[in-house]
Amino acid sequence: MTTTNPPQAVPSRTHGKAIKVAVALLLAGVAAAAVAMHYADDNDESTEDAYVDGNVVQVTPQLGGSVTAINADNTDYVAAGQVLVQFNDVDTRLALARAQSSLAHAVRLVRAQFSNATQAGANVNLRESDLARVEADLARRRQLVGSGAVSGEDVTHAEDAVKAARAALVVAREQQSSARSLVDRTSIATHPDVQAAVSQLRDAYLANARTVVRAPVAGIVSKKNVQLGQRVSPGAPLMSIVPAEQMWVNANFKESQLRHVRIGQAVTLKADLYGNSVRYHGTVVGQDAGTGAAFSLLPAQNASGNWIKVVQRVPVRIAIAPAELAAHPLKLGLSMQVSVDTTKRDGPTALTQPNKGTRYSTDVFGAELAQADEMVKKVIAENSIQLAQEK
Repeated sequence: MTTTNPPQAVPSRTHGKAIKVAVALLLAGVAAAAVAMHYADDNDESTEDAYVDGNVVQVTPQLGGSVTAINADNTDYVAAGQVLVQFNDVDTRLALARAQSSLAHAVRLVRAQFSNATQAGANVNLRESDLARVEADLARRRQLVGSGAVSGEDVTHAEDAVKAARAALVVAREQQSSARSLVDRTSIATHPDVQAAVSQLRDAYLANARTVVRAPVAGIVSKKNVQLGQRVSPGAPLMSIVPAEQMWVNANFKESQLRHVRIGQAVTLKADLYGNSVRYHGTVVGQDAGTGAAFSLLPAQNASGNWIKVVQRVPVRIAIAPAELAAHPLKLGLSMQVSVDTTKRDGPTALTQPNKGTRYSTDVFGAELAQADEMVKKVIAENSIQLAQEK
């Protein structure tokens, strides 16, 4: 019996070449990817050690008092100038009423001083008229004394009358000088006595106005630390307000990553809150003056002899585009992923010129003194009406 072996399969040369080409292409792709990643790494610095930071505005009273009303709680949104806390204002309202009465009294006293000055001037005119009359009478009597129509005794009496009139004129002029010294080069509103009362009224008005604690900025209320009936001291923190538009990111880069980081470079950010669906765009605005360890409560002491090198991190402040922040609000402390494009490296690493503008401001308290001045004008006008009518 004869056994026939089956024919052996011969590898295809075409198939071998295809494998070699595929391997070559794969190696070329890996090499290109490595080169791209190398250059990308050179022009990009990234970190996940980044967190949202922002201003936390404390609400504190300027005067102490007992709390009678609280108009905001944690998580509430408040507008700038909104009343947050009300203190008991009985004492301040009584003090304000006393200050108003004191100002009215001062205005009326000053009115009397102006009247006295006017009266003293009129008295001087009267005494001058009396002196002129008795001097003319004396001159006539002296002309008639030679003819015997007037006795010498009459002349003596006339001379005495002149002396008395002159003395009365001197007294009147001194009284006029004294009266004028109280009102000279001034008016009712600018008189020192009135100004002293005005100062007291302003103080009383501001004290009464400050029994109402207003929000200095708009934002979300947090850290409320006040209760009804609580006796609060001046400057005690009642609550905090976090302005939603005043937020930025502090990215803690390793010291080896800061070589090419410059102010003004573009930044791409992602928040864990929104994931990859939302990307923020920002700008590097500055670097802290030291590492986090240098500003810690207990800085490291590396001169003890036992030393282990630890890579330090420096906080880099990144501003977020306001429109993007408004469209997708963030919260303080949220984690962020940061990627800085370091292609443009001609900017400074730190600011070298002082900031000449105002970074943050509030006009909530700007109207307090203006309102006090309106009350002052009203009180002065109401108690100066008679003098104006007389003029």
